Amino acid sequence: MAEAEASVLYAVPAPGVARVTLNRPQRKNAQNVELLYALDAAFQRAARDPAVKVVILDAAGDTFSSGHDLSADADSPLEGFNLVGLWADFQAPGQEGQMGREWEIYLGLCERWRSLPKPTIAQVQGKCIAGGLMLAWVCDLIVAGETASFQDPVVAFGICGAEYFMHPFELGARRAKDWLFTSDWLSAEEARQVGMVSRVFPDAELAAETLSLAQRIAQKPLFALKMAKEAINQSQDAAGRRTALLQSFSIHQLCHSHWRSIHGVPVDPSGLPPKLREGIYDYFRKVEDGR
Repeated sequence: MAEAEASVLYAVPAPGVARVTLNRPQRKNAQNVELLYALDAAFQRAARDPAVKVVILDAAGDTFSSGHDLSADADSPLEGFNLVGLWADFQAPGQEGQMGREWEIYLGLCERWRSLPKPTIAQVQGKCIAGGLMLAWVCDLIVAGETASFQDPVVAFGICGAEYFMHPFELGARRAKDWLFTSDWLSAEEARQVGMVSRVFPDAELAAETLSLAQRIAQKPLFALKMAKEAINQSQDAAGRRTALLQSFSIHQLCHSHWRSIHGVPVDPSGLPPKLREGIYDYFRKVEDGR
């Protein structure tokens, strides 16, 4: 039986399998702070339940995630949420406050979710854009509907990529550069060909096929699944993934600081669509006031 946890749903659709659902379809599952911490609570619940061996992350509606919520009511002060890291001073001036905030709610949460000691599967339908990529990339497997597509358009407004910079590890260096420089869409099949997506299913069969895959995995001994995941994750980190991720996060903050010194906001508004450009100053003012 499913139950709502803020903007996230939690269900157990089959023995050994938990399904965690992003549940802001009216906002195309854009991420606000409430959703991110509700998602963390759901992942904690699955991790601590000994009966759960595999976790599926999916989304309600026709879009997996449109990224960060840039609406006027997008963000909230972090006080009152169950913070997962030790960064604080979210009200600090300059780039310090924003860096602390992004370390906590983006980099910190994503690294925490990547380390969840059970196999995770992202079930992607529709579009997965910018910050939405982070939610898929923390999962061990990504399966997609045949019409799903992926995009990171943030270079257009002055940022080097999502805060969780897994692009070269997910696509390879040259394809990652091509994708970021052009802001082109990547189809589900193209994503499968470069290894970012594990499997592609017909849209109508996506949920059933994902559950079937999860059930097959759940037949394996849980300790062996944990250790296989840990071995592969450690192999990536031994090859420099963690170090590169932290360096890229610092470059990301440099981008924000650069545009703040020029435009007064941490992005380049000239690269944004007119409607979004009009509201971007109000949005970042609200975020900073709420730190």
